[in-house]
Amino acid sequence: MSKRFDIVPKWVRIVVGSLALINILFGVMGYFDMSLLFKDGLGLDLTNTILKNASYEFAARNLAIGLGLAIVAAKGVPESITIVIIIRALIEIQTILMMVVAGGISALISIPIVFLVVEIFIIKTLIEVIQKRDTIK
Repeated sequence: MSKRFDIVPKWVRIVVGSLALINILFGVMGYFDMSLLFKDGLGLDLTNTILKNASYEFAARNLAIGLGLAIVAAKGVPESITIVIIIRALIEIQTILMMVVAGGISALISIPIVFLVVEIFIIKTLIEVIQKRDTIK
């Protein structure tokens, strides 16, 4: 008889679900009005066709990642959650590198850094959960 128990800590599923909601909200907001996320002070002219298309790509990326996070958070499989969180962490790293290369290091860089730290902590926790589960089998 196999023992069935939820091996993913509840707080991980709550945090991943919260990240999913954030991404979904950013995605939906991006489709309707990108100026909500990027104020005029950043110097982006969102009437420019190229930047408008890029903003839609940004919105689509956030929506896709948010939906993926929501699905894996609801399912609760540690490997799936780990994979999607790694993808999100890679995007945070890309954002940080782009800010550094563009010379736009400001207080805004703290946002992707905070998300990256949370994601690394979740990945570390889930790897431990997977290892623990595999030793029990």
